[in-house]
Amino acid sequence: MSFAVTDRVSWVGKIDWELRRFHGHEYSTHRGSSYNSYLVRDKKTVLIDTVWEPFAEEYVENLKKEVDLQQIDYIIAHHAEIDHSGALPLLMKEIPETPIYCTSNGAKILKGHYHQDWNFVTFKTGDTLDIGSCQLIFIEARMLHWPDSSFTYMTGDNILFSNDAFGQHYATRLMYNDLVDQAELYQEALKYYANILTPFSPLVTKKIQEVLSLNLPVDIIAPSHGVIWRDNPAQIIHKYLEWADNYQENQITIVYDTMWNSTKRLAEAIAEGIKEADSSVAVKLFNVGLSDKNDVITEIFKSKAFLVGSSTINRGILSGAASIIEMIAGLGFKNKKAAAFGSYGWSGEAVGIIESRLKEAKLEVIEPGLKVLWNPDEDSYAQAVEFGKAFCSRI
Repeated sequence: MSFAVTDRVSWVGKIDWELRRFHGHEYSTHRGSSYNSYLVRDKKTVLIDTVWEPFAEEYVENLKKEVDLQQIDYIIAHHAEIDHSGALPLLMKEIPETPIYCTSNGAKILKGHYHQDWNFVTFKTGDTLDIGSCQLIFIEARMLHWPDSSFTYMTGDNILFSNDAFGQHYATRLMYNDLVDQAELYQEALKYYANILTPFSPLVTKKIQEVLSLNLPVDIIAPSHGVIWRDNPAQIIHKYLEWADNYQENQITIVYDTMWNSTKRLAEAIAEGIKEADSSVAVKLFNVGLSDKNDVITEIFKSKAFLVGSSTINRGILSGAASIIEMIAGLGFKNKKAAAFGSYGWSGEAVGIIESRLKEAKLEVIEPGLKVLWNPDEDSYAQAVEFGKAFCSRI
């Protein structure tokens, strides 16, 4: 499959309908993904990014149907991560002298991945490449989301090739933002931002402002995953600025892990108390032992506050709660209040452990947390309801 994006630009990537886990098993992809590669044909021919290694052979064979590989003048490698660069080793066997344009970090990382000293040509922000009637302008995008990340702007067609930025893990043959289900599109775009780009939010804002200051007209944003933004592409830029600014909705998320449902009952009672205190707030509950963790993280990203609960086990906390706290800490959420709760049978360390880890993540923790011995009775259930009310009042 290939298709024309403009008269000069074709999509030559791969749609991966079967993908369900990404970054090892760290990121869920319920709707699959795509690996977007673009072929630019002006007086010079330019290939922008490739695909994930399992599809390398198919990709190169399909590319041969589009163009004589010997006619490719330049390759642009925006990002050395394997899902974008995976076909390079096979492709470079065919055209070993073709220059690969990338950042200096990109050259280092590609060498680290593939142990090949290809013909690297490094660029910095503002460097240009004339390809005929159009010009390519390179923009470094360090730590969005790797040290080597970069964008390319193409004059004439006014396309921003944004690599991972503005992308989504979303498989579709429609491939344009105006053709797909908008709820699905934004659900996947938000999930992508929340789980991947959140730690780099200050850099997101800075880079977008830098790009906007160039006063370049942008008619199309062509990311490396998911659909191409051609209908009002500025909409996703504005969303990124919103998401990067300590984003929150009027929502409180309660996540918990439980052994025999005692902590679950506490979660439900806390939710009841929150709703009694503020009927307008959206309250969502997730058993993290059963729920998709990336979906849970997305809900926490949307929330102004959240609570984490766990039973005590072996003087510690359950693995589902532990893993979600680890993800929260790594993503570096800002401007969110948090609290801990849990049931226990004898030693009861879970609440203290959760509070300690949330503080280490530099979150504002409302103390003390709620600890209940064994299965909550009517009094402890009422205590949990009051705990929910009190938590809500302090947000």
